[in-house]
Amino acid sequence: MATVLLSHELYKDGMEILKKGIDIIIANNSNMRAIIEDLKKADGLILRVGRIDREIMEECPNLKVISRPGVGVDTVDVDAATALGIPVVIAPGANLRSVAEHAIALMYTITKNVVESHEETKNGNFPIRNKYMAIELAEHKMGIIGFGNIGKETAKLCSMNGMEVYIYDPFVKKETAEALGYTYIQNLHDILAICDVISLHMPSTPETKKMFGNKEFHAMKEGIFIVNCARGDIVDEDALYEALANGKVAGAAVDVMEAEPMDPNNKLFTLKNFIATPHMAALTKESASRTSQLTVEGTLAVIRGEKWPHVANKEVYDHPRWNK
Repeated sequence: MATVLLSHELYKDGMEILKKGIDIIIANNSNMRAIIEDLKKADGLILRVGRIDREIMEECPNLKVISRPGVGVDTVDVDAATALGIPVVIAPGANLRSVAEHAIALMYTITKNVVESHEETKNGNFPIRNKYMAIELAEHKMGIIGFGNIGKETAKLCSMNGMEVYIYDPFVKKETAEALGYTYIQNLHDILAICDVISLHMPSTPETKKMFGNKEFHAMKEGIFIVNCARGDIVDEDALYEALANGKVAGAAVDVMEAEPMDPNNKLFTLKNFIATPHMAALTKESASRTSQLTVEGTLAVIRGEKWPHVANKEVYDHPRWNK
């Protein structure tokens, strides 16, 4: 009987499928080295939290599939997996609406100064209402940085809210954005100078790490608001802190940070114009159900020897392991 190891338990709908005819090990541990003996027994790994590198993979010759319940694969050495013939299963599209809605929720929360107002009201400071920090979003300029599936959904919601939508994505054609009624901007610094709010929607890659540093914050429009539901390491947090502290950035609302779980001692948490949620944008009931089921179905299919289409490394199927 095949064995699947999970770093942490999936949503119940996926677990119900997984429990049928499969041995399951739930590690409740994100440290792959600490659970290496169990991982050596596994045919499949479902990695919710944690990292796996080439060294660990090479110590687990029985491992046939690594699955990520989502689309982010920055915690998996995909090149190593491909070289070893291991498909990296993903769940594309399952959480795009949930993440887009969360981005909108954060956008409203930070531009309406909801969190500080709540805390001050709770402490008896009714006059906080006279701080006049809130803005109306209608007719303001919204910049979508990264125009993949989630970026597209976020843009649509912003447009429905009466915002002027601007797009920056060097991998997307100008005509694609314009056909949807948006304005395409070719230069990152140009869109930062134009927009009142920006929402980040790009993956973590060597090219995007620290993509937003001192130069980018300097290029931003005075009083801009920033939302990040993408990846924490695309923003230089020291540069963000300075921009928030000196008022260049009016507010930032994030679902992701460089260190996760988030460090409560991070200096960003000392600022009233910074708010964070615990990487939960994709974790709605609906999204969790779709994602968990798609992840499990892909994991089991690969273990059965099927070429599951939803993988981050389609070239893996050219590996000799798949052409016996």
